[in-house]
Amino acid sequence: MKVNTQSVNFNADQKLLSFIQKRMDKLDMFYDKVIKSDVFLKVENTSDKQNKIFEARVSVPGDSFVVKKQCKSFEEGADMAIASLERQLKKRKEKLRAHL
Repeated sequence: MKVNTQSVNFNADQKLLSFIQKRMDKLDMFYDKVIKSDVFLKVENTSDKQNKIFEARVSVPGDSFVVKKQCKSFEEGADMAIASLERQLKKRKEKLRAHL
């Protein structure tokens, strides 16, 4: 799956980008009709430790899922957001199976 990653107000290193790509590729196991996915990485200018925002938008035929997580690190945010996306994609697949 092609993952379009954008980092806002900073430059993401290759290690982080490949980590996100690898995690997002696992979504194909749950729902194989994913059209595209966009990931936005943002850093808030606050004194709070949880200033990293991971936002993912996954487009499937007829719908799209958006998940936004705020954590201490982008890796933690990616894991939490992708776990949430897995649940949403599984639920969508079950609904489609029920209609057949």
